[in-house]
Amino acid sequence: MNNYTREDILRIVEEEDVGFIRLQFTDIFGTMKNIAITSSQLEKALDNQIMFDGSSIEGFARVEESDMYLHPDLNTFEIFPWRPQQGKVARLICDVYKQDGTPFESDPRYILKKVIQDVREMGYEFNVGPECEFFLFHTDDDGLPTTLSHESAGYFDLGPLDLGENARRDMVLTLEEMGYEIESSHHEAAPAQHEIDFRYDEALTTADNIMTFKLVVKTIAKRHGLHATFMPKPKYGINGSGMHINMSLSRDGINIFQDAKDEHGLSKEAYCFIGGIMKHMKAITFITNPIVNSYKRLTPGYEAPVYIAWSEKNRTPLIRIPGSRGEYTRVELRSPDPSANPYLALAVCLAAGIDGIRQGIMPPKSVNRNIYEMTEEERKIFGIDKLPRSLNEAAREFEKDAYIQEVLGEDLSRKYIEAKTREYQEYRGQVTEWELSKYLHLL
Repeated sequence: MNNYTREDILRIVEEEDVGFIRLQFTDIFGTMKNIAITSSQLEKALDNQIMFDGSSIEGFARVEESDMYLHPDLNTFEIFPWRPQQGKVARLICDVYKQDGTPFESDPRYILKKVIQDVREMGYEFNVGPECEFFLFHTDDDGLPTTLSHESAGYFDLGPLDLGENARRDMVLTLEEMGYEIESSHHEAAPAQHEIDFRYDEALTTADNIMTFKLVVKTIAKRHGLHATFMPKPKYGINGSGMHINMSLSRDGINIFQDAKDEHGLSKEAYCFIGGIMKHMKAITFITNPIVNSYKRLTPGYEAPVYIAWSEKNRTPLIRIPGSRGEYTRVELRSPDPSANPYLALAVCLAAGIDGIRQGIMPPKSVNRNIYEMTEEERKIFGIDKLPRSLNEAAREFEKDAYIQEVLGEDLSRKYIEAKTREYQEYRGQVTEWELSKYLHLL
């Protein structure tokens, strides 16, 4: 992690001939926004004097309270390696503040920082490692995205079968140039699907990294004439894209999820963390799987979880404990997808896990069988419940969970429910190609 001062940034901008600085922030739906300034305005930005109209960002503010300010996080300063070498372009990730100088309560980054601070007061550090999947598709003659690809590669295939290999390599090299530690990259199970995994870090840095990761992937894909999409399920009949979240807590640099004496190698805190997530999982799903299309991925048969259970031996449950133990002991939540706002997703996962630790919520026994092959009666015997099956169902579950709503705050929770309910109703009103193909000639 960088440790820049104001003077460091001013010096680097001058020495590196940086011409533009992008002041980035994220809206409540996980979309990156930015205001671009020239280097002549940098001191003003570092004095937190750059203002924008919050009422123009959906879910941010009313017209009467629209003036908002961007407070750059100095440690997020980064020069984009793909931009011109003369008049370079850099960025600073910003927190959003109100006119009275207080943090904007519905700023996703602020919400995550609040939960992290709460956990730090308990003596914990929250570490997260994401697994981000995406598709690389062709564009049409107008440069618009399609769902077309010439390749038919599968899991771990390489070139010449993997036609996205060169683009993925350039993505990895660009990310490494920006300071990412890339642990692995490979072709995923579906044609044109890819995954790049970067090293775990503390939660705020990880959320920032996910947002930057998406920007890099899309930018480099475009340079290769391709469109990168993080849509969870862009095509019927193949696997969708997930964003598995690997989580652990540490105290004084020691992973507290480990316990060599336990039969599973897990501490009581790890069990309770799992218990807390399982307790709040239906409400969490509204945040980790936030669009209509998310629920096309969460269907049996495509490796995405459907049932609320945990295991250390198979990949069908919601929560998996990867085989590594000791300092690498972690809890992997497999349901989130890359359309999620990473700040909000990590905030609700951490808050739920901590609620489990505070309340001493022990999870049910691990399920080491293929849950998809179990009968409905067997699942009832094991007490295995289902994730919400639609965005509307997830919204209703979120409304029932006062604790998770409190994490996000009353204002953001209300706006999020309203926006996603509209989205679902708009979807419900559509007449799809499937319906026309199925019914038009019959009726």
